Amino acid sequence: MAKGAGKVLAQNKKASHDYFIEETIEAGMVLTGTEIKSVRGARVQLKEAYISVTGGEAWVKNMHISPFDQGNRYNHDPLRERKLLLHKKQISELVGAVKRDGYTIVPLKMYIKDGYAKLLIGLAKGKKDYDKRHDMKKKEAKRDMERAFKDRQQ
Repeated sequence: MAKGAGKVLAQNKKASHDYFIEETIEAGMVLTGTEIKSVRGARVQLKEAYISVTGGEAWVKNMHISPFDQGNRYNHDPLRERKLLLHKKQISELVGAVKRDGYTIVPLKMYIKDGYAKLLIGLAKGKKDYDKRHDMKKKEAKRDMERAFKDRQQ
């Protein structure tokens, strides 16, 4: 199965608007029992999430996984830090890339692949305001062309 394939549970659409995504990496996550049950129910939000590397380990922070309805006292904290499962070489490459000016690591989408929850993370460089406006103009022009072509066909 290709990277990023599987049952998509959550997507960070704002990431492609705010950043140029240069490289993507698939990472596993360490989750508790009630967390994986909530994830399978697609109760995940990646909007404000980011990845930091501390002590040679990658952690996803600010990712919201809603508490499981039938979880009672074993429920988890919705915003707790979750460890990412990456190879040491991948982590060192990410650290080297983040030290460059303007680069960060953002989660792009969460999905289930072969029964495991995976997170597609991207090495991203921040966009300037004029880049965002240029992308919006291109998107709008493409939409107008498709609309005109569709009208012509009918």
